[in-house]
Amino acid sequence: MLEGFDLGGRVAVVTGGGTGIGRDTALLLAERGADVVVAGRRSEPLDKTASDIRAIGRRALAVTADVRKPEAAKALIEAAVREFGRIDILINNAGGAHGHIGLAKMDLAKWDRDIQLNLSAAQYCSQAAYPWLRKTGGNIVNISSMAGVNGTQGVGAYAAAKAGLQMLTKVTAAEWGPQGIRVNCVAPGMTATEAAVDGWDKRGFDAGTVARGAFSLRRYGTMREVAQAIVFFASDAASYVTGETLAVGGGAKMGGMISVEDDETLGTLLVKE
Repeated sequence: MLEGFDLGGRVAVVTGGGTGIGRDTALLLAERGADVVVAGRRSEPLDKTASDIRAIGRRALAVTADVRKPEAAKALIEAAVREFGRIDILINNAGGAHGHIGLAKMDLAKWDRDIQLNLSAAQYCSQAAYPWLRKTGGNIVNISSMAGVNGTQGVGAYAAAKAGLQMLTKVTAAEWGPQGIRVNCVAPGMTATEAAVDGWDKRGFDAGTVARGAFSLRRYGTMREVAQAIVFFASDAASYVTGETLAVGGGAKMGGMISVEDDETLGTLLVKE
C-alpha cells in the first residue's frame, strides 16, 4: 500500500454509515485496514454494511443512533470505545434535507431538524469523541456539500447548515490542533447516491444533462469518488492538512473563449452560457 494510506490498527466511526457516501466510505476505510463502527437511524442497512466490512476481513460494529440528540451521540462514542478500546477517525457524514421548499414557507420544525442533523450532530459527535481522539492523535472529517459553498435554492436550511459545518471545521481545527487532532471537510457536489438517484427518477430530473451543462468534467460524481477524498483526509497522507474544505464537485464550467484541439473539433469557439 502507498505510504501514508495504510489505516491498519485504526478505529473509525462513520455516522450515516448504512447507505450512500457513508457506506462507501466505511467500506473503503476497511479496505485500507481500519476497523469500523457504522451508525445511523435504521438497523437493516447498518447491519448489511457491517457484514460487508467483516467480509473484507476487518472488525465492524453497527450502532443504531439518532445523532441529532447529544445523548445518542455520546452513547455511540461510548459503544465504539467499549467495543474497540479507541477511536482514531470520526467521519461526521449524517445529513440530509427535508424537502424542497422556499424559506418563506418552510416549516420551522423542519428548519430545526435540518440544522440539528447537518450541523449540530457533527458537534455532538466531535465533542463526545474529543477525549479519545486526543489520546490517539486522531482526526475528524466533516461531510458538507457544494450547497454549503455556493448555496442551493429550495434547501435553505440544509445549505446554511452545511456552510456552518465548514466554519465549524475551521474553528475546531484551530482549537484542537495543539492537541494533535486534525479536522477537515469534504464538500460533495452532484453525486449519484441511492437517495439522489431515487429522487431524480421520481422528479423526472435528467441529472446527466444537467451535469454536462454545469460541470467542467461533464458528469455527476460517484460515491466512491467522494469516499476517496474523505479517506485521504483520514489518512496520514494528509498529516499536515487541517482546517480545509475540499470540493469534490466536478469543477465549475466557465464561459469565454476556448481553443479546442481534439479528434472531433478544431478551431476556436465562443462559448455562450
